[in-house]
Amino acid sequence: MAVRQKLEGYEFWQETLKKARYVVAPMVDQSELPWRLLSRRHGCQLAYTPMFHAALFSREETYFRDAMQTCPEDRPLIVQFCANDPNTLVQAALLAQDHCDAIDLNLGCPQSIARRGHYGAFLQDDWDLLQRMVSAVHERCSVPVTCKIRVFTDKQRTVEYAQMLEKAGCQLLTVHGRTKEQKGSLTGMASWEHIKAVKDNVKIPVFANGNILSLQDVERCIEETGVDGVMTAEGNLHNPALFEGRNTPVWEMADEYIQLVRENPCQLSAVRGHLFKLWHHSLQIHTDMRTALAQGKTFESLVTVSEEMKKRCQEEASKPGADQPTNGLPYPHWICQPYIRPRGDQKEREQANKERPPKRHLIQEGEHAGLSRNQIKRRIRYPHKNFLSKGLGPWISCEKCGNPKGLNCVFNLCRACCKVQAHAENMDCPSHRLWFKSKEERRKLWEAKKRQQEGNTSSESEDKKLPDPDNPETSATKEEISVAAQVDKCELNGTDTKASPPGEGTCDKGPVLTDKASVVSPNHQQDPKGAEMGDKPPDIKNGDIQDPPPTKVCLLDADCDTIVICKDTVGEDVNEDTEAKPKSEVRA
Repeated sequence: MAVRQKLEGYEFWQETLKKARYVVAPMVDQSELPWRLLSRRHGCQLAYTPMFHAALFSREETYFRDAMQTCPEDRPLIVQFCANDPNTLVQAALLAQDHCDAIDLNLGCPQSIARRGHYGAFLQDDWDLLQRMVSAVHERCSVPVTCKIRVFTDKQRTVEYAQMLEKAGCQLLTVHGRTKEQKGSLTGMASWEHIKAVKDNVKIPVFANGNILSLQDVERCIEETGVDGVMTAEGNLHNPALFEGRNTPVWEMADEYIQLVRENPCQLSAVRGHLFKLWHHSLQIHTDMRTALAQGKTFESLVTVSEEMKKRCQEEASKPGADQPTNGLPYPHWICQPYIRPRGDQKEREQANKERPPKRHLIQEGEHAGLSRNQIKRRIRYPHKNFLSKGLGPWISCEKCGNPKGLNCVFNLCRACCKVQAHAENMDCPSHRLWFKSKEERRKLWEAKKRQQEGNTSSESEDKKLPDPDNPETSATKEEISVAAQVDKCELNGTDTKASPPGEGTCDKGPVLTDKASVVSPNHQQDPKGAEMGDKPPDIKNGDIQDPPPTKVCLLDADCDTIVICKDTVGEDVNEDTEAKPKSEVRA
């Protein structure tokens, strides 16, 4: 296999990407192989895969096999990854580099899952990490690395951000002209001024993304910003022929897409999502078909819904005057056209959210009494199913918010209200598994136990303090104290034996030894043969034979009448050379 030459910058855009100007964006669960092929048939010059998770891509074979679906007609192609570790990103890129023309790093995803996973647009402040990731892919992979970013509010910081990525090794930059906070109902308009500022200050190709709903928007964006290409996502989902400048009947695009899915099978969720987007405006009128499309469990059931929508819309299109726009749209609802998000006032949206009932708000009257809105929807879909609690009838409402209360709640509240009440009163609610009082008691016990352990530790440290050499009263060593305590506890002939003061009742070279325990004097050293020696080992000359040093042993007589003090012995029997003294005399 011939090694492919790695091109960079504009050379890469011109030779590998064929000067692509019309680009379909990477879309999770939306830019799969059948949709990419459909878009290429209608003007798309460059396509991206959906965003793949680099760790899963490199670790799980099934994920890799399902993700990397492509064919010879699916080129040029860029594979996009999300990652937050250079090594993980490189491993995934090395697996994908033979199936694509470039590796793209997603730095533009603003969703909450990206915040939790620490990737996408939530890496744009960690420039050191981004520089290491881009540099690693640039140095180790055989294909170029590209990046897709969102802008900062500050235009100059956006420019510096783009220049940092270019310096790290990025060979093509896609700039989405929105900040990471602009999403959902706060999407707003993209800033082409930020895109133009980036284009004017970098030396690599730049693609623009944002505010693209028609071919006229594409040409206007290129003219105003000077970018090398334009990327679109949502505009392409509603009209795959956007780059051709055509608005075709929805059923034409739907039928063509379904045929491509038959030839290149993909996930059912992707097929359902695309049919929802294509038939979006018509489903606002034929709401029963919307429910049927949502309930479809097989590919053929989704095809049946699309065929029924095609039949209904063709009947409407055949009527006189049917070519007039409907519902405020620029074209009839069965024509592919962009979806424009409503951009009401922010205060109006906040007020509407406050007036909207809670998600689990229960209907109090009528045939749906005791059911939430979601349960009512499911009852319409599955009329045979009983959504009430095991035949017990409607739920009893919470005294505070109206949501279902816990059956055995001590406060007669729902879990959310019970949690607030139990915390305020420091109480337990076994029904909702809330243990504020029990946890507080366990915490106090733990603190008391900890204080007790700290007290014991401090007392032990005092006992282990070194004796004061200037104070004879504290000169007793630890060994002497332990021996005295041991003798104190001995019970001989039914009476307790008192410990002798240090220095009395012992040998001059060691403490008293009992028949149960022996203690070697710390002043003695043990030679390799086991004999005890004094502080200075004997001086033995070569060739001399010397007897072992004398050993003095002290024993406590078993009858406790006398303490036996043994004389120095040299290999003699201890019992033959001993002298006994009365115990009273020794203790005196």
